[in-house]
Amino acid sequence: MTTKNTSLSLLLVILSAFNSTYSQEDANCDGARYRYLVFDDFEKIEDVVYGSNIAANGSEVELEMDIYLPSGDTVTNRPAIIVAHGGFFLMGGNEFDDVVPLCEDLAKMGYIAVSISYRLGIDNWLNLQESMQEAVLRGVHDGKAAIRFLRKVHAEEGNPWGIDPDRIIMGGSSAGAFIALHNAYLDLDEFPDIIDITQPGLGGGLEGESGNLGYSTNLLSIFSLSGAIGNVEWMLGETTPIVSTHGTEDDTVPIGSGSIQFMFISVDDADGSEVVHEVANAIELDNCFYVFEGAGHVPHQFSDNYYDTTRAVITGFNSRMVCPIYEPICGYYDVTSPPEIEDPPIFCPQDLVPNGIVDVNDMLMFLANYGCTGACIGDFSETGTVSISDLLSILAIFGSYCE
Repeated sequence: MTTKNTSLSLLLVILSAFNSTYSQEDANCDGARYRYLVFDDFEKIEDVVYGSNIAANGSEVELEMDIYLPSGDTVTNRPAIIVAHGGFFLMGGNEFDDVVPLCEDLAKMGYIAVSISYRLGIDNWLNLQESMQEAVLRGVHDGKAAIRFLRKVHAEEGNPWGIDPDRIIMGGSSAGAFIALHNAYLDLDEFPDIIDITQPGLGGGLEGESGNLGYSTNLLSIFSLSGAIGNVEWMLGETTPIVSTHGTEDDTVPIGSGSIQFMFISVDDADGSEVVHEVANAIELDNCFYVFEGAGHVPHQFSDNYYDTTRAVITGFNSRMVCPIYEPICGYYDVTSPPEIEDPPIFCPQDLVPNGIVDVNDMLMFLANYGCTGACIGDFSETGTVSISDLLSILAIFGSYCE
């Protein structure tokens, strides 16, 4: 192997390591973006079909999502947050009022917000426990299809929405929170025995058959608003961070361990947010839990004050997931008052693909010219050769605004 090929192999290893860091902590983590309302408006793309599957009533249904983007934004590696509505797996949709305001505000913070529909319905009212568990599994399968769809569009369709596929978050309200929790923490060997996975629409194992197979369903983090999980023991060994809110007087989904209620009928037992976060603390999982004293089910849907706090709790936590340099916040803060941010400089020699940031595109341009002699792009040290000293120069400010 030639010296140049050996050097290039080394550079690719280094690039891989830096690319991983960069995807988690991009140069747009300026202290305001992803944590405050930094955009005045948003754009919305409605009813994008992301998959299909058999519903509880036996019919084939298309699964749709609405996509919210910050207006006027030029960033092309933005974290995406998938939000699933509530409605007891019986009602609701991607236009439900428990998710739309949140998606609009997330877009104004710089995220790509994605509101999803999923299969609804109960197929056996005489056995609500089994029917509810099957409904959760359908939702999990559809949620995984939505995650894969975003990665598929990024990989195969030129990333039209400017998503960073390594930073996808999922959350939801009530039933949607069940979907997020089980997406993150349910494994194949933990399927409840009561579920008949031979039924149409329930096959495909953990990943399901709702579409876009072949892409990862890993999540950066999740959030749960008045949600619960079938068994907190499913969290053992898991690593996905979680943030939750829950009302102490929730008589639909218990804040602790207890029975899920539908019209005063006990449907099934579950472990609510309080127990979820006790386990999260015990296994040292990064988490945040905010309790609404005296509040009932999904309080953010019915009160501006509860909504403002819920929004802050979600974004205070998840902005640190996408920008690890941010300080932790687990509670209310005023998302409408961003700190003053100085405009970044717009040029430096290492910004080979000029956009004000030394990023992966600049590194790829540098690698293409590594070893070049003469008047070469990337010869920052002006030695006549693009060499290791130039590599160290670009690595020193990789992922930063130009100075």
